Formats: sequence, C-alpha cells, structure tokens
Amino acid sequence: MYYASIGVLSLIIHIIINYEALRRKRGRHVKPTQIRYRHFLYTVMLYYVADVLWGYFYEKRWVIPTYIDTVLFFISMVFSVLMWTRFVVAFIDNRGRFGKLLLFGGWFIATFELIALVVNLFYPMVFGFGVDKEYQPGQTRYITLLLQMFLFICTSVYTLTVARRVKGEDRAHHRTIGFSGIVMSLFILLQSLYPLMPFYSIGCLLATCMIHSFVYKDEMLEHFREMEIAKRLAHRDPLTGVRNKLSYLENLKELELRIENGDLTEYGVVVFDLNGLKQINDELGHDSGDDYIKAACRIICHTFKHSPVFRIGGDEFVAILEREDYEKRDELIAAFNTEVEENQQSGDVVVACGMDIYDPKNDSNYNDVFRRADKKMYQRKEALKSGTR
Repeated sequence: MYYASIGVLSLIIHIIINYEALRRKRGRHVKPTQIRYRHFLYTVMLYYVADVLWGYFYEKRWVIPTYIDTVLFFISMVFSVLMWTRFVVAFIDNRGRFGKLLLFGGWFIATFELIALVVNLFYPMVFGFGVDKEYQPGQTRYITLLLQMFLFICTSVYTLTVARRVKGEDRAHHRTIGFSGIVMSLFILLQSLYPLMPFYSIGCLLATCMIHSFVYKDEMLEHFREMEIAKRLAHRDPLTGVRNKLSYLENLKELELRIENGDLTEYGVVVFDLNGLKQINDELGHDSGDDYIKAACRIICHTFKHSPVFRIGGDEFVAILEREDYEKRDELIAAFNTEVEENQQSGDVVVACGMDIYDPKNDSNYNDVFRRADKKMYQRKEALKSGTR
C-alpha cells in the first residue's frame, strides 16, 4: 500500500490547493490560461486516480484490472503533458511557429502513446506481465518518457527565455513555470529509472504547488483587482466622477435592507436640479453645458462632503445624508442655498435643492422621502427663477 498511499496523498493535496482553479468559471473575464490550466489539473487528477488504483491492483496481483489501469495510467500521463503544453503556450500567448511546434509535440506524444497502447494488446512493447505476475516495462515506455522529458525541457527553456524579456511579477511567473517544467523533467527521469516508484506523481504535485503558490494566486489577485476597477468604473458617472444611476439603485437596495434589519433609523435625502442647463446647451453648446454640470457637482460635493452623491439624470443629483451630514443637515442646506444665491447674483452656477428626512412612523419606503424632497426642490427651483428665494 506504500505506492498507493503516495498517490492518495498527492490527490488530496492537489484538490485542496487547487480547489479554486478546478472550479469551472463562466463569463467573459475567464482567461484562456485559466481554462488551459484547469484542463491540465483535471488530467493530473485522472493520473493520480490511475496511479492509486495501479498500486492497489498490483499489490493484489490482479493482472487484468492492473493491465486496464496501466493503460489508463499511460493515457492520463501523456495527456497531462499535452495539457501542460497547451497551458504554457496560452500563458506565453505564443501563436507563432514555435508555439505551434510545441503543441504539435504534445499531440505527437499523445498520439504515439495511444497507438503504442493499441499495439501493446498484441505485442508488449509498452509494458507486460511475466508468468509470476511481475510488471515488466517495455522499451516503448522509455521512449515515451524520453519524449515527455524533451518536451518539458523545451517548454521550460522557452518560458525562461521569455522571462528575460518581461518585467516585474510577470518575470517571476514565467520563471516559476519554467522551473516547474524542469522539476517535472527530473521526476520523469527518476520514474524511468525506477518504474515501481511514484516519482511522476511527486513531480506533478511539486510542479502544481509551485504554480499555485507563485503564479495562480498572484493572477487571481490581479484578476480580482481588475474586476474591482471595472466595477468601480461601472458605478461612476464618466463626466463628473460621482456615483451614477446604477450605483444609486444598488445603494437604495442596501439602504432598504438596513432599515428592515434595524441597522438604519435615520437618514435624509437631498434632491438637486440645475437651473438654466438647457439654455446653456442651446446657446453655448454641450461642451459648455458639461462644464456647467461639473461645476454644479463640485459645489454639491464640497458642501455634502461626508455623503454619497449620485448623478441620476442629465441635470439631476441626489445626496443621501447620514451621521455627520445628517446631524448638520439644516446648516448645510442653508450654506448651500446661500452660495447658490450668490452665484445667481454673479451669473455663476445655480442649483435648486430640496431636503427631507426619513420618518419611520409614516414612511413606508425610501420613495416617500424622495418625493417630499423632490417637491421641495421644485418649489426652490421656482423661487430661484422668480427671484423670491
């Protein structure tokens, strides 16, 4: 059971450390290298299973199950090499002649082994069993292992060569993959010298551990960073830089949930609308209109600096007040209106606003507060237009 125990341990560790990589992910953010690496990990898992069964069947001297499993053993081995080659080519992003040559090498070894295993049914050129049920490796087995070593060395040398041309984390990643290929080559050599020892399993385990620790984790972190950046951009208004309508709607869902859970008992809503934007767009052009919107946004954000501000329409903004801004809401509204009135006198940006607060006894949801604030904003808008303030 010694031989099988190594395979069992390798399989368990393989699944634990590569759990995230083994999970099938969907979506446009999944990279080709992640897909190729997952395929490689699956073929290695198949190899581990075949290796474990081989150790068990051979110890029991069950010739027929051992023979069938040995065929699966060699198939999973050569296909793990093929999947490795596809992963390396995808990682380097090499669609040129050398990348195609490496892929051809992987397919050649797999095809050669499959043909050899078919012939082995009639003539034991890969492996066989003696009259005493002892496993006997054939010459073709050594040829296959030699070809695998050669392909691993070629991919490693090429990856290490590319590593000299890249910088930062990419260089470390390329080197790790290159050295992991060299590790696999060394353990294939040991496997060829000691057929009854599980050196190939140990080599696969070491190689995948290296890639997981020094490549895959870094790439996943980078992927998460990219996703976070993309998410932030998707929630930002490109003109003003404040949160957009999508962010506003998601924030409302969170706000209602906090109220339902009792985590939020008081908040205020301020609705803003720009005066005169249409006239500026018509007379001075949309570039001037955009400048007017950005100037208005700066005033809003400067006054309500502790609250999230959302642009929910062309000339409409909303601020949701909590904590410090909520406590100082009357003072902030007064300061904002004073600045707007001074701007109106000097011909600068004019923004009407209306504010109201959540009343847990009478308000059934956020929209009740918003409607009152919106009504006050329109009253203020008309007052600014008529000059009554």
